[in-house]
Amino acid sequence: MNQFLNSRWHTWLHKANPAVKIALVMSMFLVTLFTHSLDFILYQALLFTMMLFALSGHPPWKVFLIVLPFILIFISSSSTMILFGKGDHLWWSWGLVRISEESFHRGIHIGFKSVAFAAEGLLFVLTTSSVDLFYALMQKFKLPAKFAYSFMASIRLLPMVWEEFQIRRQALQIRGIRVRGGLKGVVGQVKLYGVPLLAQSIRRASRVAVAMESKKFNRNRMRTYYYPSKYTRYDVYTVLLFGTVVAAAYWAGEGLAVFGITDVRYR
Repeated sequence: MNQFLNSRWHTWLHKANPAVKIALVMSMFLVTLFTHSLDFILYQALLFTMMLFALSGHPPWKVFLIVLPFILIFISSSSTMILFGKGDHLWWSWGLVRISEESFHRGIHIGFKSVAFAAEGLLFVLTTSSVDLFYALMQKFKLPAKFAYSFMASIRLLPMVWEEFQIRRQALQIRGIRVRGGLKGVVGQVKLYGVPLLAQSIRRASRVAVAMESKKFNRNRMRTYYYPSKYTRYDVYTVLLFGTVVAAAYWAGEGLAVFGITDVRYR
């Protein structure tokens, strides 16, 4: 999965400082969260999804596979509001299900908002290295090194845990051990898998903690970094890009309105 998400080529957005990108993405989250115009949120979802295809560094077929669950996100997040929301202009009702014009518009508004959130988050994830992110957080946002390096060590240890799980499962299969069904089977699986893997993870975490303590990560002191996190011209390009996208979405929502609803909130 990690290799699947690795970019085939790097765009200029990959070169932007992760501290700048995470600040901009959080700002975009707030803009999306407080957007009540249906057309504005529609164009936000469209433009950020288009940015995924253009700047993620992945071929279009792979981006299509990644954004395919957006359909499920849209349906699952909008259906509840559509089917059970309040409204004055009733379209159809049956038992507890009550679909009105207002609930329909609020439902698809929530759906587009969920897609916009997903596109913004994926754009950050697909263009940012986890190592570069933690180095930027340490150097720009003053995140304590002991926390940042602990997170990075945890990310590196996850493949080892998965490999141990695979080895454990193969060893049990060779020995002919079968797990029962029902509650006893669940308890048996915890004993067969959970306890050994947990014990091994505790031993590994203890070794990492001792190594970090020997390197004085438990003290608040100035540290040098092998990978310096710097601001470059690509950060300016990123700020201009996100600002342009939001402005374009707002202009399109006003000038190229599809629904013509500026506020979906029910009063």
